[in-house]
Amino acid sequence: MKFTTVMKRTSHVFTSACQRLVVLASAVVPGVALAELPTLEEPTQGSGGIRTTAQGYMYDGFILAGLLLSTAAFIWVGIGCLASFNEGRQRGEWTKFGVTAFVGVVLILVVIWLATEAGPILSQ
Repeated sequence: MKFTTVMKRTSHVFTSACQRLVVLASAVVPGVALAELPTLEEPTQGSGGIRTTAQGYMYDGFILAGLLLSTAAFIWVGIGCLASFNEGRQRGEWTKFGVTAFVGVVLILVVIWLATEAGPILSQ
């Protein structure tokens, strides 16, 4: 028997064994994996039908996006304030730092206020 013929047969047997193993694993593993999963939490707004549940999840998603936007604004202002503080410390000019800090605080307050005001509008 030639070496290539032996390799083809060995490859075929190995491939067949792997396919059987994958089929067996796919039959057994989902039952084990799904056995201890927690139940899906209901949305904070409305539940009962498919449409109201989807709207509730969308509401929660938009509220989460508002929180992420507020967090990003806070981080952005913090980085800007640190950069202007470093510049003020090097040059001895603190007016730019004061303006940056004041405008940053106002920006954060406006973003948080807008995110808070958007909540009741989304629930309608």
